[in-house]
Amino acid sequence: MTGEVFDRPSFSALLAFIKKQSEGGIVVVIDDISRFARDIESHWMLRRTLKETGGKLESPSINFGEDSDSILIENLLASVSQHQRQKNAEQTKSRMWARTMNGYWCFHAPVGYRYEKVNGHGKMLVRDEPDASIIAEALNGYASGRFGTQAEVKRFLESKPAFIARYEARKIRYEEISRLMRRPHYAGYIEVSDWGIDLRKAQHKGLITLETYEKIQARMKEAARVSFRKDISEEFPLRGFVTCADCNHPMTSCWSTSKTGTKHPYYMCFKKGCVSYRKSIKRDVLEEEFAQMLASVTPSKGVLRVARKMLSVIWTERTASASENKTALKKQIKETEATIDTYLDKIVEVDSLTVIKAYEKKIEKLERAKLVLEEKAANCTATSGRFEKVFELASAVLSSPCNLWHSGRIDLQKLVLKLVFGERIAYRRNEGFRTPILTLPFRALEGVSGEKCSMAEEVGFEPTVRFHARRFSRPVHSTTLPLLRLIRPSALQPILKPQKKPHICWGMSLI
Repeated sequence: MTGEVFDRPSFSALLAFIKKQSEGGIVVVIDDISRFARDIESHWMLRRTLKETGGKLESPSINFGEDSDSILIENLLASVSQHQRQKNAEQTKSRMWARTMNGYWCFHAPVGYRYEKVNGHGKMLVRDEPDASIIAEALNGYASGRFGTQAEVKRFLESKPAFIARYEARKIRYEEISRLMRRPHYAGYIEVSDWGIDLRKAQHKGLITLETYEKIQARMKEAARVSFRKDISEEFPLRGFVTCADCNHPMTSCWSTSKTGTKHPYYMCFKKGCVSYRKSIKRDVLEEEFAQMLASVTPSKGVLRVARKMLSVIWTERTASASENKTALKKQIKETEATIDTYLDKIVEVDSLTVIKAYEKKIEKLERAKLVLEEKAANCTATSGRFEKVFELASAVLSSPCNLWHSGRIDLQKLVLKLVFGERIAYRRNEGFRTPILTLPFRALEGVSGEKCSMAEEVGFEPTVRFHARRFSRPVHSTTLPLLRLIRPSALQPILKPQKKPHICWGMSLI
């Protein structure tokens, strides 16, 4: 603890020890005056308190007397100690500021990182597993929409034993979730606004990209924080997602106790005025029908193989155009820099503080956008083997939603509901589920499967409906031109190819 403060735990324990001694005359020995206090005001307050308690201060390097010369020397030495503390603080802050400007974090390591000596860098932040992977999954999940609210992120982190073990109460406060999601360290950047250090690239590796970090900040500004629902449990995973087909209101759930004392789980609609109001549905019946519907929309292995070939072609085409994308990103970076220069010129011209602050905010946004573009341009390179890794991860989720659902984990079950279904599912008693609206990946795989495709009829593409024939009392006059009627078929023989048998259609002579 710093020697500037007067109220120090160790000194309070010393005073309590002196008070317990009935004999008195306790001598407190210090090797140097700087070890007693490093602030002149705190020094004399401690001296006075120690004297009133019954203690006596002694040191081999200084004589604590009551005459004017001894007090003068004591004051000078106490002032020197104070100056050393202040000078040391200034030098430490200056060195920390310089190291932070170079991209090194000099404060307490965030969760998911730890300090380690790295050759050529000194002590710097490195990943601390498994916390780093857990935090990366939570942040990517919130940015992609896997976790809709901060409450879901909180529930996910609390479900990880390795992460929640650091908290004695096994609970995480919302303030800590918000602080964790606002840290730029996880994107590989640092910022210290109190020291005038704006957002800059750090030396340590991030857990997520800067683009993902910006998405998280945008979502946190747009969406309000939703409270943690205690009624969400593993016993009723479809609660709130399945709606009543009669009133389109989300179904709730409950436990019903029979006469024998046995509890039975039910889903039901509690919307007053609905024809299905308080009409219960057995949980096992509803969830069994849901599992069957989930199995019906799961793509087969053959469909995934076809989809893999299609996506491989698209991936190859995009990889081939990586250099073009990088050129386009560099062009956007130059345009952003030109816009920043324009706003800087405007700041010099105006005198209004309000306008200057507005320009500074726009410049700050442009600077952050520029950092995102630079990161995209740096990562815009063709990497071999990346497609297999990405597709295998996606196919593992697309091909096994049933396995995730039957895992019994509420977080995975909620994930299946978000990945497979685009909207809530309507259910009608004694009839079952309505036709669900699937998300884009499952709709696309359903189209690849070709289940709704059929061959054209053998009659061809002409209309299959026969028109009614009109009968005339006399034969219809020929519409063939008189000159063509006079020409015999034998006269056309030289015109036709000799190897083919001539076929003359008199009706086509009008064309």
